Amino acid sequence: MLFLWLYMFYSCAGSCAGLTARGSPAPPRAAPPLPPLLPGDPSEESSLEEQRAAPDAGSPISSFFNGSGTKRLPQAIIIGVKKGGTRALLEFLRVHPDVRAVGAEPHFFDRNYERGLAWYRELMPRTLEGQITMEKTPSYFVTKEAPARISSMAKGTKLIVVVRDPVTRAISDYTQTLSKKPDIPTFESLTFKNRTTGLIDTSWSAIQIGIYAKHLENWLLYFPIGQILFVSGERLISDPAGELGRVQDFLGLKRIITDKHFYFNKTKGFPCLKKAEGSSKPHCLGKTKGRTHPDIDQEVVQRLRDFYRPFNMKFYQMTGQDFGWD
Repeated sequence: MLFLWLYMFYSCAGSCAGLTARGSPAPPRAAPPLPPLLPGDPSEESSLEEQRAAPDAGSPISSFFNGSGTKRLPQAIIIGVKKGGTRALLEFLRVHPDVRAVGAEPHFFDRNYERGLAWYRELMPRTLEGQITMEKTPSYFVTKEAPARISSMAKGTKLIVVVRDPVTRAISDYTQTLSKKPDIPTFESLTFKNRTTGLIDTSWSAIQIGIYAKHLENWLLYFPIGQILFVSGERLISDPAGELGRVQDFLGLKRIITDKHFYFNKTKGFPCLKKAEGSSKPHCLGKTKGRTHPDIDQEVVQRLRDFYRPFNMKFYQMTGQDFGWD
């Protein structure tokens, strides 16, 4: 019995060390406090919740499984243009594993700037190290304040502009409005201030957006031309893999999106994805894309071509690209 008693005594010595004199468990040690958040570049700060949720956030694998990547301000933005093909480009890019993008248009630098960068960053998807955060809002290109605001956020932000024949773009713009407001005036009547004199109404947004050279001048006050990539909306339809190759190179990404990702939908008249982001099924853009344009008086179309021609020539010179719109 003595030996049994001694054995039980020494066995308990290690496991019972945490008990207090009254036999109740000792209070656990307090966890060390989290380091305070330091002021600095908002794109590099992580929130208190992120620190708690991901103490090992340095591990990409753990970040992937518990969804605790970091929300960062975008390193690249598709800034325009409306009805140029921006939605198609964004959807195509999201197939790339190193691109994470906001689906909806944030409209931060034109409509919501007073909400602040913290609000803007909260809209962004979580990304792992090496991934690119992106957003697209086509109205930025024609917003006078947008270049200065984006430059103030980060001078190194890469900008992408999807451009399209300005005449076709204007008709597409009108078609979209017509689908929502069937009682609007005709395209022809909106095009001219005075049809008799042939004076084009440049205050109409559908016309004004297509004066690309004028808008680009504003951007070049804040960004070098080499920091802006111009994507052809026409080639995005005829050769999506080729245009996506240029975009991937511009973003410093491996060329993963290739011809094998696309098939041409004859009904819609533009390419679709064989597999969309996070899906194994084919994906085409919605019914709001590829609408049939109304018949427009060809004399009006020709007058618009004549109007845009000098602006197009200047745009070709500024970008070093001939988009072949004439």
